[in-house]
Parts: sequence; C-alpha cells; structure tokens
Amino acid sequence: MIERSKRRNSRRAFLFLLAALGPAMPIAARADETSAAPRRVPAKILQVPTADVSPGMQKIIAAPLNPAWNDQFSTGKEWRAFADHQAIKINAGIPGMLQRLGVTMDHSVIDGVRVYTLTPNEIAPENRNRVLLHEHGGCYVLFPGETGATEAIMMAGFGHIKVVMPDYRMPPEAYFPAPIDDSIAVYKALMKTTPAANIGVFGTSAGGALTLELALRAKQLGLPLPGALGAGTPMSDATMVGDSFYANKLVDNVLVSPTGFCQAATVVYAKGHDLKDPLISPVYGDMHGFPPTILTTGTRDLLLSNTVRVHRALHRAGVEADLEVYEGESHAQYQFDDRVPETKEAFTEIQAFFDKHLGK
Repeated sequence: MIERSKRRNSRRAFLFLLAALGPAMPIAARADETSAAPRRVPAKILQVPTADVSPGMQKIIAAPLNPAWNDQFSTGKEWRAFADHQAIKINAGIPGMLQRLGVTMDHSVIDGVRVYTLTPNEIAPENRNRVLLHEHGGCYVLFPGETGATEAIMMAGFGHIKVVMPDYRMPPEAYFPAPIDDSIAVYKALMKTTPAANIGVFGTSAGGALTLELALRAKQLGLPLPGALGAGTPMSDATMVGDSFYANKLVDNVLVSPTGFCQAATVVYAKGHDLKDPLISPVYGDMHGFPPTILTTGTRDLLLSNTVRVHRALHRAGVEADLEVYEGESHAQYQFDDRVPETKEAFTEIQAFFDKHLGK
C-alpha cells in the first residue's frame, strides 16, 4: 500500500509539473487532437549567416528589400516599359561577364523564334554532342533580349557546354502560352540535330517553371522528353499555396511578398487564364515519366516550398530528383553574381547532374 501511494503521489507531482511548465515543456500532439489554427510569430531580428556563406554572398543576403517589390503594374505595356528600364543596367554588365567566363554570345532566329546562343571558348569533350536549352526567368514579363541571358552565360562558362536561350515572346507582344510555344518550337528544332536524350533544359524562377512546363507540354504532344532538367526555385504554384510564401514573407529580400510584383506580373501574363493550370502552376501536373531533375533554392527563398513540393511530386512519380538548398539565400541568389563561390558551386552541381544523365 505504501509503495502504491508513493507511485500515485509521484504521478500527481509529475502532472502538476507539466501544468506549471505549460508551453515550456510541450507534449507531442496527435493529428486528431489539434486544430489547423494559424500560428502567431513574434517580431525578430535575422542575422546575416556567416557559417558556410562567402563574404560576397553575405553582402547579397544583407541587401535591403528589393525597392520594386510591390510594383503592381496591371498591363503588359507597363511591364515592358519597366523591363526595358531595368535592362539598361543589366546589359552594361554582360560584356564583362562574357569575358570573365570565356563565352561568346550570338543572336539568331530558329523556326521563327528569336534565340541567343552561348558558346564557351572551350567545350568539354563530353559535351560536344550535347546542348542545353535555357528558359530565362523574370515572372514571365522581365529580362527581354540579351538581358535574360546572364544565367545562360554562367551555365555555358562554368559547365563548358553550348547553351541556346529562346528570347520568348512576353507581354505586351504575347501572353500565355506564348513562352511555352516558343520554347517547344526551339526544342523541336534542336532535336533535328541532337537527340532528345542529349538535350538538357534548365532555368530559374519563371524559367524554372517553364522548364517543367516544357516537359509537361512535350508529354502532351507525344515528343521525346529531354535527358535531364534543372529547375531553379521554380514558380511552380501561381496560386500562392506553400508554407514559405508566408514563413519567408519580408525575409526574402528579392520577391519579398507573395502578393508583390511577381504575382502581379504573372496575373498579367495569364490574362484571365486559370492560375492552377499545370502549364502555369506545374506542381499540379502529371510528372510521371519526367527525366531526372535537379532543383535549387535557398533557406530564405519565398519559393522554397514551391521547390520542395516539386521535389516531392517528382519522387512520388518515381522520378530521380536532387534538391540543393543554400544557406541564407533568398530567391535565385545563387545566380546573382558569377564572382561569388556559391554561384560556381551551384552551376558546377547542375552541370555534374547533366553530365550524369545526358546521353553521350
């Protein structure tokens, strides 16, 4: 009896301690015991990460919020005017980048589509029978002409491989699905001289989404699929569904907010079309039969969840997929400056993935 009484008293003392500690000592909750209520998070200060982050990338991470983050232009004409103004500064830096990375850039037309071809001074022997198709980013409205080629230049230079970039039509010249149509036209043209298995497709942001959309559209058309894909922080869900849209709001210093400039631009591009259409939000598409895919993002990226959800969708479809996540980086910052080590690391990883999976 004495021992039983001691056990009862000990149990009462433990329960009293739990009640006193409250939230300081949480107990794991069962799914059927909790409600789906939102969680309030107190204001906090985020330090610039220093561990495993180069000084150059630290400066990019520490930059103020994008001053254009809440631009809400409502017409294609307004977006084009903004894109042309933005292009002036970007274009000024392209000659230096071409020289640093040992790449030449040529402009031409393939089957009616304007394209830029990026050729490294030295093509690696294993890449002589391969080519990459680059989908430039910019929320479907930004980076016209050579302005969109910066990522293609980096891929050609770091990967020692030829890259072709469609300068796809954008508002106000054309709207959804013009970029997909133009990309498919160039892809079909490339297949006339290069087997699909030797073609890789890659891009970042809207370009990451277009990479996935090209594969979905190729499936619909019964075309051979590329040998591999590289989808960097893809805009894979234009309906603003995804945890990091809200967890990283005002943390990501590039996109900043789920309702900011990029969402406004996508709405203009869609021109009334259902934003959940897999050719606008590819995370809702059928990815069975997709080629191996590498995805890249950062811990502060507003589209971290967009990227993670695609990774899970690919795995559920039985597709080999790698997910690369960089410490502290906001949206697409792994390709902001070819001179920081993280950029070389990211493109070297993507090229290694392509080298593993593309035909010889």
